[in-house]
Order: sequence, then structure tokens, then C-alpha cells
Amino acid sequence: MLSNTLNTNEVKNAAGVEQEFQSLSIDQRSRVFGLITESPALPHRLNIKHAETGAGVKLRRRSMVRIDKTVVSTVDNVTPVTVSAYIVLDAPVGALLASTEMANTLAELGSVTFLTGANDTFKYDGTGTAGQALLTGGL
Repeated sequence: MLSNTLNTNEVKNAAGVEQEFQSLSIDQRSRVFGLITESPALPHRLNIKHAETGAGVKLRRRSMVRIDKTVVSTVDNVTPVTVSAYIVLDAPVGALLASTEMANTLAELGSVTFLTGANDTFKYDGTGTAGQALLTGGL
């Protein structure tokens, strides 16, 4: 289980600066964290949710980690707009005894998004291979 405060190398922005989030709510299948310095008018939230469907070998778990950040439009300097990014892991947990393949799939997604080529340096600034595709709409 995650701690009530995410503050030590757990969440960083594009400049690699740590962002401190505090738990706001928790129930059986979801948890919401808020940036400690957020303004009520401009929420900055981290959400974790899980849902399961099926039974036996058909049991699947859909897990999501999502960040929603509300900022003021840089066009009119008035309108609040929200940027969201999320990762969903949809896994056949009833058919796999270990999480090896799920971990491999998550590692592949993370590495193609946040690394470039042979360089194993994590690219916080979005310059990873698929990070650029996400930011620019490229293929």
C-alpha cells in the first residue's frame, strides 16, 4: 500500500522536481491524492483505481494510474483547462500465476515513453521516443 504522502522521488515534474502529493480519499478499489500546494480552483490530482471482471481463468483486473492537472489557459489567461495523463494495465490475473508478463509489459511501455535509444537516462522532459509522439501527436 502507498503511504499517505508521496514525497521522496515518487512523483516528479518535467524538470525533474519532486511534487508532493497527500492522500485525500481511499476506498476498497480507488485512492485519490492531491498536490499539497494546489489551489482549490486549480486541482492537481493523482488517482489510482482498480476494477475486476470475470472469474477463474477469465478474471481480469483493469488498473489505472491517472494525473489530472488544472491550469489557467495561456491563450486568454482566464479559462481553467485540465491536462490528463494515465496508464491502464488490463491484465488476465486469473490466467497468470505471477505478475512477470504484466511487469514486462509495463516496463516496455515505460521505457519506450521515457527513454531514447541506448540511453538509459529517464527523460522527465518528454523527449523519450513515445513521449514525443504523445506530446506532438506524431506516429
